[in-house]
Amino acid sequence: MSKLGQLNIFHESLEECSIDPLTGFFRTGCCETNDNDQGTHTVCALMDKEFLQFSFNQGNDLITPMPEYNFPGLKPGDKWCLCANRWLEAFDAGVAPHIYAKATNLKTLDIISMDKIKKFALDIA
Repeated sequence: MSKLGQLNIFHESLEECSIDPLTGFFRTGCCETNDNDQGTHTVCALMDKEFLQFSFNQGNDLITPMPEYNFPGLKPGDKWCLCANRWLEAFDAGVAPHIYAKATNLKTLDIISMDKIKKFALDIA
């Protein structure tokens, strides 16, 4: 649950996205945000090969470990708090990863429509 009391897209308590690997702008395991989060890391997404390669090709290497930043590198099956604009860019390119809606921050709706989120959500009917 959100350490900062933030809400998910359903106006409920924001659920944890991942502690292994530890994700989030604040590395709390939740997709929490504030005004310092220029990338709006609010979408809890399930990494897959296509998205990771797309992101790499866009200049955002999420695959290579960077121990100096305590970043293990991501692999398919990991959950990660993505930048909302990066997810939308991947959506437009046809490679958007699935989303855990209950762990996706309410702020995401400023960038991505609920309809798009629902089409990719793994945790809602």
